[in-house]
Amino acid sequence: MMHINSSRVGATSRRAVLKRGAFAAATLAFSRLGWASHDHQPAIPTVRLAHGVMMPMLGFGTYGLKGDVCTESVADAITAGYRLLDTAHVYQNEEAVGAGIKKSGIDRKHLFVTTKIWVDDSGYEPAKKAFQTALDKLQLAYVDLYLIHRPRGDVKGSWRAMEELHAAGKIRAIGVSNFDRAQFASLMTGASKKPVINQVETNPFLQEKEELESLRADGVQMEAWAPFAEGRNGLFTNPVLEEIGKKHRKTVAQVVLRWHYQRGVVAIPRSSNPEHRRENLAIFDFALTANDMNQIAALDEKRSQFPEWT
Repeated sequence: MMHINSSRVGATSRRAVLKRGAFAAATLAFSRLGWASHDHQPAIPTVRLAHGVMMPMLGFGTYGLKGDVCTESVADAITAGYRLLDTAHVYQNEEAVGAGIKKSGIDRKHLFVTTKIWVDDSGYEPAKKAFQTALDKLQLAYVDLYLIHRPRGDVKGSWRAMEELHAAGKIRAIGVSNFDRAQFASLMTGASKKPVINQVETNPFLQEKEELESLRADGVQMEAWAPFAEGRNGLFTNPVLEEIGKKHRKTVAQVVLRWHYQRGVVAIPRSSNPEHRRENLAIFDFALTANDMNQIAALDEKRSQFPEWT
């Protein structure tokens, strides 16, 4: 997930939607799933990356979470069943994420931890230093996935350092974020390893269908940052998504995450709300129909919901 201001561009938050009447329905759903009395830990499907590493298809994003809120959210997310955790240097919360991992008490080997190198640290030597700093903050001996956050600066130097760290066992898989096809092709000039992930903006209003097919053809996994578009463009009150949700007795958030999953896209929703975190996990007990998928496909506006970022 990227550095954005979710309060801009008319975002409608899920919290606001719940306050307007969906809270009772959500509570009923939680109760039916047994969350009223204890945590339910669903089996999250995995995908095999090109390096042979298995990655959960659904994870927990941490952009915007800081300090104790971040630590508690990460620990609780792990308790709820999340195993994929996503952070980044620029989020300024790697220490809090590491503290949350430690507080959860789970064996490190059961987690899939992602962090990212920022533009300011691009280049061979800076990348190596930045990576070690990230490890120290996370209190980990290795990370499962390390990404170049943006295609800026000396990305080839950064990639060379990442290839060496991968070979040394410090990183299990390496990838990129926000690279277009030309930038991806340029990185591959002289590279010895191909990125296994491209983490990009994709949501019902920017579906990146051609990019998804291109990445798939190259054996590269697409991962969605801001899979809900941070509620922008009225996502949580979209009538098409609401109607599909009613049919399946699911929330809009669950419909959108199921849509990502059925497209084969890894998603990393973020929430500081424990109920929302659990709601986001309850997407593997139903399936969208072909008609549902076609209706959502028609929502594609083919434009970013984050113009201030792009």
